[in-house]
Amino acid sequence: MKKLEGKVAIVTGAARGLGRAYAKRLAGLGARIAVADRDLQSWREFEAEAKDMTAESTVAEIAALGGSALPIEVDVCDSAAVERMVERVVAEWGRIDILVANAGGGRGRPIDTKASTLDPALLELVVAMNLYGTVYCCNAVAPVMKRQRSGKIITVSSIAGRSPSRDGGYAHYGAAKAAIAHYTRYLAQDLGPYGITANCIAPGVIATGRIMATVIPGSGDNSRGRTDLVALKRLGTVEDCAKVVEFLATDLSDYVTGALIPIDGGLVRG
Repeated sequence: MKKLEGKVAIVTGAARGLGRAYAKRLAGLGARIAVADRDLQSWREFEAEAKDMTAESTVAEIAALGGSALPIEVDVCDSAAVERMVERVVAEWGRIDILVANAGGGRGRPIDTKASTLDPALLELVVAMNLYGTVYCCNAVAPVMKRQRSGKIITVSSIAGRSPSRDGGYAHYGAAKAAIAHYTRYLAQDLGPYGITANCIAPGVIATGRIMATVIPGSGDNSRGRTDLVALKRLGTVEDCAKVVEFLATDLSDYVTGALIPIDGGLVRG
């Protein structure tokens, strides 16, 4: 029997990149997966992501491997839509055992997002995508998990939420991700009496199609410059992160809650 046989998981931002890797990893362990994203074919935005796909969507990839997946298009910034997503999953499968609140990301350029010159509209957007979206998802699944008296919640921060950039750029994103980490500590205390764990991961520089296309221009010199700051001397992969999600989603982490786990290869910023 697979470790997550009979379990139900929601993974947000699961159409591509890290979220896709988390969904496929948990499906491989036997869980039924609600694949949630604002655009279930968002992989089309980046050539590297498109090349990595083996079917038309994450849902189709899971089905091709014999798993069970439910496609849900949802904007996590819309709390009512998030509530409807959870209602649909419970109506379909009767329970929710795992939430990976992965949806989020940054907008704008570091040079334009210094801490003292943040555009209010951009700040509102990035905080909503990351912090508010995470809170909305956790609020929505909590009553279900409380009734079950069990559950695993995994939130997603970033290395940017643990230490600042050298020039103070991308401050809106870093602040939102720092807030997610601390919110998760509160969540762990709130939900612990119900047998629910809440933990946070903080990926470093992970070589997703989006990161390689928008953050790292793609030259060997730029990649080497970044890996010089990493103890393991390489960029991270989506599977590096998915392995930690597996740990937090299974019984291996039953006595771990309120933790922030960096997945950055020993990255030193600054």
